[in-house]
Amino acid sequence: MTDLHASESAGSGRMPPILRYTPLLLVALVVLVPMLVTVLGGFKSLGELRVNPFGLPSDWEWKNYWDILSGGRYWQLMGNSLIIALLTVVLTLIVSAMAAYVFVQVRFFGSDFLLNYILLGLMFPAATAILPLFIKIRDLGMLDTYWGVVLPQVAFGLATSILLFRNYFKQLPGELFEAALIDGCGYFRFFWHIILPLSKPILATVGVIVFVASWNAYLLPLVVFNRDTLYTWPLGIMAYQGEYSTDWNLVLSFIALTILPAVIIFFSAQKHIVAGLTSGSVKG
Repeated sequence: MTDLHASESAGSGRMPPILRYTPLLLVALVVLVPMLVTVLGGFKSLGELRVNPFGLPSDWEWKNYWDILSGGRYWQLMGNSLIIALLTVVLTLIVSAMAAYVFVQVRFFGSDFLLNYILLGLMFPAATAILPLFIKIRDLGMLDTYWGVVLPQVAFGLATSILLFRNYFKQLPGELFEAALIDGCGYFRFFWHIILPLSKPILATVGVIVFVASWNAYLLPLVVFNRDTLYTWPLGIMAYQGEYSTDWNLVLSFIALTILPAVIIFFSAQKHIVAGLTSGSVKG
């Protein structure tokens, strides 16, 4: 009787499906509607875009997308963005995973203070330090180089990445390290052969977060790059902005094509991202 009463109470306390899915549907609409408007806007002429910005195109202007894809400028911008994003992801994963592993497995004097000092970076985005950052990059001779963008992005992304890795590593069974230590496995071999193979979800999660942040970065490349041959795709939008007018249909086509890689990467790693973010959220 007690179990039956408890099950009835648990069932009565469940939220109805319509209340659970309505917020998710609203969030999905907020995300998908602007993307759909952007894609459809790229198929319109400039005149139709002004009078009918949200409806379906009356005449599908495939030429807008073809003009961008057939131009070398688009692929140059995509190549620059891809190089910077991949370098940022690789360096961030290496440094943050190793740092988080040390904070979890190795206890040393001042470890808590050092961790809290690193996590202070969560409070300060790169925009707050753009002037001293520009001066330091100039003094190091890294203006108009990929590293002038990559290294600051890695530095400002370490706090979030270390926090995610640390929370994931803490959920792994401590008996693994004890057994590996008995077998003569050192810290580095344990990290490389045991921890990393078990950390695919969090590696995918951090990798996608860092990739999207680097892919969409605008302010830092704007400050570092003076040569347009090094521009990333957010800076490339300026090519469609004239002194007195802007070809908004081409801008929307360009944006739709350039956000496609980030969307593909996100959906391809979606399963690992969910597993990485929900790790340790259920006790039992």
